[in-house]
Amino acid sequence: MDTLVLIHRDDDLVCVDKPSGMLSVPGKGPLGGDCVVNRLAAKFGWAREVHRLDMDTSGLMVVALNAESHRALSRQFRDRTVGKRYEAVVHGRVEGERGEIDLPLRADIENRPRQIVDHEHGKASLTRYEVLHRDDQTTRIALAPETGRSHQLRVHLASVGHAILGDDLYAPTEVCAMSARLLLHATSLCVDHPASGKRLVLVSPCPF
Repeated sequence: MDTLVLIHRDDDLVCVDKPSGMLSVPGKGPLGGDCVVNRLAAKFGWAREVHRLDMDTSGLMVVALNAESHRALSRQFRDRTVGKRYEAVVHGRVEGERGEIDLPLRADIENRPRQIVDHEHGKASLTRYEVLHRDDQTTRIALAPETGRSHQLRVHLASVGHAILGDDLYAPTEVCAMSARLLLHATSLCVDHPASGKRLVLVSPCPF
């Protein structure tokens, strides 16, 4: 059983380093109850998510430990005042040192949980990126999503021809096979503490 590593914990919130392959919130089926929120609720008595990571994404996830904190943290994510940074390894050589991907997204109704680019009906979605390293077949990049759409980073990168290695939803078969897991990790989160207002800078080094 994967272990949740505590990055920060106080009376109002907890931040964990979620392993790849673990649900953030309860899912369907007999195994759907094993998730970050349920594990933390069992440990601390009360826990509610304020954001989510895809099951296959690893890294930092903040969970509120009381109703007041839940309201305050949820407001920050809604108002986009949270600083978020990810690292990914993608297929191909990304040109330029930095840039942005601005493509509107919506759910693919006939192929859930997939998301698709839709310039007519999609919601505005913006991802900024910076190249960290290149080799012959792949590029390591840092990602800063300005919006928080479902699967945003995965769809944006695949849509510009640089799918994330190990992505079984959006990468071509040969790119998915280049890694046993999705190479996407939430490396830092910056939030205002719901009680003190102090800016918390939470960090998890990329494990791949």
